[in-house]
Amino acid sequence: MVSQINIEDTIIATRISVELAAADLDHEVWESASAVHLTRYWSGAEAPPERHAEARLLWSDAALHVRFRCRQDEPLIVNPTPQTKMKTMGLWERDVCEIFVAPEASAPERYFEFEAAPTAEWLDLKIRQLPEARETDWDYQSGMTAAARIADREIIIAMRIPFTALGHSPATNDRWRTNLFRCVGAGDERGYLAWRPTHTERPNFHVPQAFGWLTFKG
Repeated sequence: MVSQINIEDTIIATRISVELAAADLDHEVWESASAVHLTRYWSGAEAPPERHAEARLLWSDAALHVRFRCRQDEPLIVNPTPQTKMKTMGLWERDVCEIFVAPEASAPERYFEFEAAPTAEWLDLKIRQLPEARETDWDYQSGMTAAARIADREIIIAMRIPFTALGHSPATNDRWRTNLFRCVGAGDERGYLAWRPTHTERPNFHVPQAFGWLTFKG
C-alpha cells in the first residue's frame, strides 16, 4: 500500500535533466520547483514577514540542488573576511541557511548538515544524534559547492550537494527525511527559522523526530 503524502510536512524535489552549478542562481529550471516557505521560528511562533524565506529543491543525476531566497531588511551578520575554499567552522553563528538530510528514512538520527552564508561560505557535517549526545564528523568532505548574491532587501543562497556524499542516489518517488532552517540577526534579536519547528525550550535544530519528508518526483 502506498502511503498518502501530507503536503504540510513534505517537500517535493523536482527532477531536472541538466546539471546545475551552484552559481546558476537564475536558471529557468528553478521556476519548475515548488516553493517551500520558512515563516516560523524553531518554537513554532510566527516570524515577522521581513525575516521570511522560501526554498526550492531540484535533483539531477548527480546532485541535490537547494536555493533559498530570503527577505533581508536588517544588517547582515557575516564574516568580514570570508573564504570559500574550505568549510567555515562556526558558520551557524552568523546569517546562514541550512538543510539537514537523512537519506535513510528509517534512521533520521543519521543525517547530513549543509550550510551556506550570504558570503557563499559553506559548511558540511555528518551527524549521528543520540538520545543524550551528538556525534559529529567534522572532517566529512561532501564536495558541496555554494553560491550567493546580496541584492536590495534580499539574499539568494544556493547549494549543490553531490549524491555521492550522501551514500546513494534517490530513485523517483523515494522519500528521505529533511528539515530547512534560516538563522538571521544577532544578540537577543537573533532569529532561528525552521520549516518544521523543533519546539525545543531553547533554539535547537538537531531534532530528527521533527524532520519532514523530501520526495523525489520525476
